Amino acid sequence: MKREQLLEAVRGQMTKHRYEHTLGVMETAVRLAEKYGADKTKAETAAILHDYCKFWSEENMRKIIETTPHIPKDLLEHDKELWHAHVGAEAVRRDLGIEDEEILNAIRYHTSGRENMTLLEKVVCLADYIEPGRQFPGVEELRQVAEEDLDRALAKALGGTIAFLVNREKRIYPLTVLARNSLIKSKKNNKQEE
Repeated sequence: MKREQLLEAVRGQMTKHRYEHTLGVMETAVRLAEKYGADKTKAETAAILHDYCKFWSEENMRKIIETTPHIPKDLLEHDKELWHAHVGAEAVRRDLGIEDEEILNAIRYHTSGRENMTLLEKVVCLADYIEPGRQFPGVEELRQVAEEDLDRALAKALGGTIAFLVNREKRIYPLTVLARNSLIKSKKNNKQEE
């Protein structure tokens, strides 16, 4: 599908505010892809589709999680905010014919991250955090760090998510902790090689 068709497909799935967020993520992902050498077309596509089913009913998402063998069932034990990423990857495959696993994984892991994230996954995940419409304490600092170091910015973003969840006494999805630890470990290994 072409960019305009993808945008039209997502526009019908979400609120006006979420669509504007999607456009911001798209622009930010393309810019980060250019800066760090990721595939710009894949970054744009994954960013457009990252929240494809964000506003689907809890019942519908639960059913897809329960009936899709490769979606981790432990998602159901965690915050529903995580569900749309895994469900979305399956939905865009089914509904829009997206078969590229790199794009699907960037959608799948844009909320939680995962250990050893690909460059494309990092770009889309971070773009979701720092797109121009986001306003939360520390976002400007994150945007500045993103201009210098993708991994450091993403580790900082994931750390912020973890702190947010701890402060609200919510469970933390294990992939988020693994993602942050992986980024920090990679950074330390790179420093030792220098």
